[in-house]
Amino acid sequence: MNNLFSSFILAQEAVDAGPIASVVMVLYLAFIVLMIASMWKVFTKAGKPGWASIVPIYNVIVMLEIAGKPIWWILLFFIPLVNIVIALLVVIDFAKAFGKGTGYALGLIFLGFIFYPMLAFGDAQYQGA
Repeated sequence: MNNLFSSFILAQEAVDAGPIASVVMVLYLAFIVLMIASMWKVFTKAGKPGWASIVPIYNVIVMLEIAGKPIWWILLFFIPLVNIVIALLVVIDFAKAFGKGTGYALGLIFLGFIFYPMLAFGDAQYQGA
């Protein structure tokens, strides 16, 4: 009898989690769409194709171009620990390419879900590397 009761409780908990899981999934998808739209718009502002933002590895190459870094730096992204330093340098120069400072670059690094949409849909203009 105890096994039947615990199975009923587990089934009830699974039913109760359905709407919550649906809301979480919708919010997650909205977040993904926001980030893709933001990166697409940022790439377009820099005169690069927007679709490049959704292509793995190629989007890093385009970011290197926007930041004014040499393309061969893509190889540095495959070296553990070095890739962290290189990513920080690229994001700092990426922000500077849009006339933003190091503080804004830190915002892109730590709060990208806020700062990338601000960069994309704000009044920032691409100024070159």
